Amino acid sequence: MLLAFALITVSFRDGERGPLDRVQEAGAGALRPFQVAAERVAAPFEDGYRWLDGLFTARSEAERLRKENDVLRQQAARIELATRENARLKALLAFRDGPSFPGGYDGVAAAVIGRPAGAFSQAVVIAAGSNDGVRRNDPVVTQDGLVGLVTRVSARTARVTLLTDDRSAVSAVDAGTEAAGVVRHGRAARSTLVLDRVPKEDVVRVGDTVVTAGWRVGQLSSLYPRGIPIGRVTSVGQADTDLYKQVLVEPFADFRSLDSVLVLVVTDEERP
Repeated sequence: MLLAFALITVSFRDGERGPLDRVQEAGAGALRPFQVAAERVAAPFEDGYRWLDGLFTARSEAERLRKENDVLRQQAARIELATRENARLKALLAFRDGPSFPGGYDGVAAAVIGRPAGAFSQAVVIAAGSNDGVRRNDPVVTQDGLVGLVTRVSARTARVTLLTDDRSAVSAVDAGTEAAGVVRHGRAARSTLVLDRVPKEDVVRVGDTVVTAGWRVGQLSSLYPRGIPIGRVTSVGQADTDLYKQVLVEPFADFRSLDSVLVLVVTDEERP
């Protein structure tokens, strides 16, 4: 304590360039090389720290941008799906309200919500059931053409067996020539149909449109109304030993990408 007081007193008495100042300058000069050396040694570590800090910051920013990009991509996909679904539903409703919609029927639009398990299952499940007026054996269509038949119904869903199923059969006619037959699944590609049981003397041409026959005999009638488009004739063959023509039909409906359908429900005044 006395030493510190003495140094302060000497410092005041020495003035600006006293002995104590010279001692301080000498000490500072002696320590300067060590200070410079310490700064040179510390500089690379400081630069490395700044580089690492910048790297971590950049990675964090990149991760944030990647997550934001994923969210935006998902939102864009949902918007695109919704836009397509909206366009398909508009097309279905336009078909229902159009002049080619079969009389005596109402149309219940329904989304396709699943396919039963099994690689060879030719059926879909739709989001409409008995609560919506859907019944077993109701025809199912898209704006392009016939899809199949309702074969099972619950309160809110229904199972639709497609035309491409082995058990499906639809009485049909050539819209241009009235040649009659039965549309069944083809033996080659699963999406191929055949117009079977067409007599050899009847005329069927490549490019002709095949539609449902929609017959009625007394109290009995076809499950399908007349005139629903089924497909286009792509091949006509005939052998001398065969009783019937060999007619291949390409369906108008795309069974591989069904997203929404229209169930043809008989109106109350047409029900027996």
